[in-house]
Amino acid sequence: MRFARTSKIVGLAAAAALALSACGGGGGGTDGADASAVISANTTEPQNPLVPTNTNEVGGGRVVDLLFEGLISYDASGAPVNEVAESIETKDSKNYTITLKPDQKFTNGDPVTASSFVDAWNYGAAAENAQLNGYFFESIAGYDEVSAKDSKKKEMSGLKVVDDKTFTVELAQPESDWPLRLGYTAFSPLPEAAFQDMKAFGENPVGNGPYKLSGDGAWQHDVEIALVPNPDYSGTRAPKNDGITFKIYSGFEAAYQDLLANNLDLLDTIPPSSLKNFKTDLGEGRYLEKPYAGNQTITIPEYLDEWKGEAGDLRRKAISMAINRPEITKVIFSGGREPATDFTAPVIDGYDADIKGSEVLKFNPEEARKLWAEADKIEPWGDKTFTISYNSDGGHKEWIDAVANSIKNELGIDAQGKPYATFAEVREIATSKKLDGALRTGWQADYPSLYNFLGPIFGTGAGSNDGDYSNKEFDAKLREGLAAKSPEAGTTAFNEAQEILLQDLPAVPLWYQVRQVGWSENVDQVDTAWNGVPIYYQITRK
Repeated sequence: MRFARTSKIVGLAAAAALALSACGGGGGGTDGADASAVISANTTEPQNPLVPTNTNEVGGGRVVDLLFEGLISYDASGAPVNEVAESIETKDSKNYTITLKPDQKFTNGDPVTASSFVDAWNYGAAAENAQLNGYFFESIAGYDEVSAKDSKKKEMSGLKVVDDKTFTVELAQPESDWPLRLGYTAFSPLPEAAFQDMKAFGENPVGNGPYKLSGDGAWQHDVEIALVPNPDYSGTRAPKNDGITFKIYSGFEAAYQDLLANNLDLLDTIPPSSLKNFKTDLGEGRYLEKPYAGNQTITIPEYLDEWKGEAGDLRRKAISMAINRPEITKVIFSGGREPATDFTAPVIDGYDADIKGSEVLKFNPEEARKLWAEADKIEPWGDKTFTISYNSDGGHKEWIDAVANSIKNELGIDAQGKPYATFAEVREIATSKKLDGALRTGWQADYPSLYNFLGPIFGTGAGSNDGDYSNKEFDAKLREGLAAKSPEAGTTAFNEAQEILLQDLPAVPLWYQVRQVGWSENVDQVDTAWNGVPIYYQITRK
């Protein structure tokens, strides 16, 4: 979907064990909170209606995460905490029994039952529904049949409702870390009303999370999305404020000016043009800066002829080596980014800065020119332009221009950014596979795992596989990692999968993300979680 931490995230074994035990929750609504007002925060216009199984980008993701509550959530450090789940039990890491806590309900009063999860997951997986997050259900037995092209099947064989509070899950193979994924919003429950008209439901979603929409029409497209606390919420993320109003901006520069004027309470991304001065502008106690589980990349589509075959492979490597990452991160981001050495992020357990083949991510203009010349002997580039599509409302122009200039200067070709007005617009072009050049991409982890940076983005048929990449050896390594009997064995397989990516370069890793957040003089208790997302529910007004 889909865009921190300063310490390592818990290992998979420990995380899975925690997810299998029942954890206590906080009080519901705003009981005991010191809330006094609504908090305003920035966002972008969501690409699609707010349906959990079809929301895989940041603008919609931050809202869906607050409207819905899954079986588990993640605390600020990335550790799983039971929410709707009373317990998640297994004896063989293949067959799971999930028991729900009593008295859970949606904001329309309907109960949250085992069917609320099973029906939602089946809907997400079914080919006929074409949900962007369908890939997240791939581990469940029967997914292959349900998700197959033109399949009319609607139910995965691995999901069974036992009673209102219990359901079972059979996986296609043992996967000890499977419970760790269940905090991602794709695994949220849905009320029966959703299935009557999913598109209409997504405009005014009914959830079970810490917040709900303030009323019909609370989502004013391209203007704002207004949330208020859910008074019946009983999970661990109880709001300490009177609501969150997400203001939709066309660019971070305007949002930053609103922040300085105290017309916006929270800005989760400082625009590149203000990175040198934002600490002085805001003053001590009104900003934070820390790394998180996120990265920045550019994706080069596999379906474009000029990037196929041996010539395409050589050109991908040449493009990567022509990008001066150290200089760009220093000049454009004032040192606030770290050049990438892999496809994941350093805050994730299992990260390795020295994976075989990672030298292709180092600035090497001489080798880049050599590789480009070799590609030209096979298939001349001619007078084509290398373009990088990006959204103008995301604060990317400065670094896109810098990357394009680096490529232009070192390879002697025309290279330039190709701006689109909104994130939703460029995402629509990407998901419909209509790109005519490279695409600005990045990843904000859905759950703390190396696999989450690999499978959902580069797995064959994955919903966030913008470049339409497919490699059977890579897919096999992913399956090996998922089936591993220990976190260490899984890490080995996943990093071996990265060796394949470093050869194929379906995307070019640029740098690891650092979250720079600023807030107004009117709020307090601002922090970000392991994935760089502000912890909205704990923000208070002074």
